[in-house]
Amino acid sequence: MATPSKTPPGADPKQLERTGTVREIGSQAVWSLSSCKPGFGVDQLRDDNLETYWQSDGSQPHLVNIQFRRRTTVKMLCIYADYKSDESYTPSKISVRVGNNFHDLHEVRVRKSIPETHTSNLKLSLKSYLMWLSSVCFSWCWCVQQLEMVEPSGWIHVSLLNQRSNEPVRTFMIQIAVLANHQNGRDTHMRQIKVYTPVQESSVGKFPPCTTVDFMMYRTIR
Repeated sequence: MATPSKTPPGADPKQLERTGTVREIGSQAVWSLSSCKPGFGVDQLRDDNLETYWQSDGSQPHLVNIQFRRRTTVKMLCIYADYKSDESYTPSKISVRVGNNFHDLHEVRVRKSIPETHTSNLKLSLKSYLMWLSSVCFSWCWCVQQLEMVEPSGWIHVSLLNQRSNEPVRTFMIQIAVLANHQNGRDTHMRQIKVYTPVQESSVGKFPPCTTVDFMMYRTIR
């Protein structure tokens, strides 16, 4: 029986933000967890520090609940996992659920993208790759009900699409469920989770996207 290949890492989400096609909206939501050890909770999951992490403290499945005040368009989740550091605490299977509240959540089929290093017939520059990766319509991807990961070390990009319209989902709530860990571990570690919405183009006029730090400083009115 062939050994499953390791899950390849995706691009750093900050690079995706610089393309101007997506915006991080996790700060607009209320976050809660099914359990956590003291000092290893939501603050660590959202502190932009890859050295800290959420650690669960209970039975599986371990849940991350993300609730918005209004129905929100969500294009992609970025999850950071580090098997080298976390070993048996590293998730091996997750499920993503959406809905209006806890009582009507349903599991969504997620799109898992294939990074450039694993598509031998692609020749893309970094800019072209990032634009491709942040696009709603992936040409090289597959849909799965539950996402399985093999020794991940880096960012995992999970695209959320409405099955009927093929557009990003619109939801009040997202729930990420850790169904299993590597080596049958009980508790889990997640180091960061980011939530992205697509940036809408202005109807007044279309200009090239801001892709450098200098341009990003002046793209909004303070």
